Amino acid sequence: MAVLVDTSVWIDYFRSGRQSEKLDFLIDENIVVVNELILTELVPFLKVRRQNRVVDLLYSITRLQLAIDWAEIMDFQLKCLKSGINGIGISDLIIVQNARQHGSEIYSFDSHFKQLEKLLSLKLTA
Repeated sequence: MAVLVDTSVWIDYFRSGRQSEKLDFLIDENIVVVNELILTELVPFLKVRRQNRVVDLLYSITRLQLAIDWAEIMDFQLKCLKSGINGIGISDLIIVQNARQHGSEIYSFDSHFKQLEKLLSLKLTA
């Protein structure tokens, strides 16, 4: 199963790599995927730092096509609010939707995804 690696994991990987063992495993297994939203969060900062090789490597990873269903995103947001889960960003909801559309798991250090796991039938990588 493909694993959509969230921005939080990539940032840790590039900065310190303290929690990189699992990402290294996923890369070795060739099951890592990204999407344009995640790349948009990462690439500008890498380009400012002239990390062109890293940018090229990120662009070589399989990308999940984004097909945003705004009505579903609004439904997700409503479910969150009714459940008392506040502060979930639209970008996180788009990532959830994208992973669900492609039957992928999400690997993230962002606690929001753990909050959304049961509420939105999200698969998180263990």
